[in-house]
Amino acid sequence: MQADPRLTPTSYIVLGLLEVCGEATPYDLKHLLAESVGNFWSVQHSALYAEPERLAGGGYVSERREQGGRRRRRYRITAKGRRALRDWGGRADRRIHGAARPGLLKLFFGAAPEKLAAPQLEAHSAKLAEYESLHAAMDGGGPAGPRLALEAGIAHEREWVRYWKRLAESS
Repeated sequence: MQADPRLTPTSYIVLGLLEVCGEATPYDLKHLLAESVGNFWSVQHSALYAEPERLAGGGYVSERREQGGRRRRRYRITAKGRRALRDWGGRADRRIHGAARPGLLKLFFGAAPEKLAAPQLEAHSAKLAEYESLHAAMDGGGPAGPRLALEAGIAHEREWVRYWKRLAESS
């Protein structure tokens, strides 16, 4: 076994998908991704072929090579992988960037909403305030495109604030 690899969002996606399905080939993972977290998180297909092997090197997944036919590699999450997935899901996360939402990814893989809601609500509230300040500074002037895009961002952040507030209040 090699030294522990640095775990990335793609690592946690692979671990989470293996936790859900039990055992899978990279090809299976590609299809599982498309039907699940791929709807809100982008992962290059090539990463789904490289990442399981990397995780196997660190002991987060086990690998079984088929003896006949195409000799596909089949991966299964290990106890170490389950611990890493659980620990990651339990860490508060205030990051929001672009379309990638780590809080939503953690929620999908079973993290406790009560641990995620407050930091996510804080982050989205701050982003909403930033967007509203930029919008106010535009004072209706300038080209319509940037203003309209900013208004879409404001609407988007208002919805995230409403969503995480509901989760925070139900905790």
